[in-house]
Amino acid sequence: MDIIELFIDEEDEVSGIEAISVVENPAIESDFIALKKQEFKLAEIDKEKRLIMGAALIPNKPIYRQNEDQEYYIYFSKTTVRKASELFFIRGNQNNATLEHQLELKGLTAVESWIVESEQDKSRMYDLNVPMGTWMVSMKVLNDEVWEQVKSGVVKGFSIEGYFADKLQRPNEPIKDKAEVKAQKTIKRLKELFNEL
Repeated sequence: MDIIELFIDEEDEVSGIEAISVVENPAIESDFIALKKQEFKLAEIDKEKRLIMGAALIPNKPIYRQNEDQEYYIYFSKTTVRKASELFFIRGNQNNATLEHQLELKGLTAVESWIVESEQDKSRMYDLNVPMGTWMVSMKVLNDEVWEQVKSGVVKGFSIEGYFADKLQRPNEPIKDKAEVKAQKTIKRLKELFNEL
């Protein structure tokens, strides 16, 4: 089974993240990436102000995908996560949002964005124990229908929509935290298992 790194092609003007979707279940379509169903959920950080927070992209996390007859894992390096988060705002995409990667939404805007770099990160205050290098996003929800779905638990997380190049290799970055070590071990074991076949 292939393990594929997705990255930003700096020569391709459309490479990167176009929108953030609020979602419940996973999906993917060829080279169009729609990542969902992560173990990290949204946090309602301010009900009165209608703010939600969550992980938009997690580095070095092996994500199982199936496309027709092909099964594989994808992942993003810390470098790609940072670059994607920066390009998202540089290109003015903070107002681009969808529901389940299908319905374009109005009234959902990214108002805060950061990369987790410390155990004292703001995300910890909301019990979002994500790995170092994770791209966190806070969004303002002015859309009443979406707000009702957040409150009822129908919408459980963020998902990115974008285009990425790919290559078959592992990141050369040092692995520092437990989640990343576990992800690296899982990928290594998967490679060993498939090489034995």
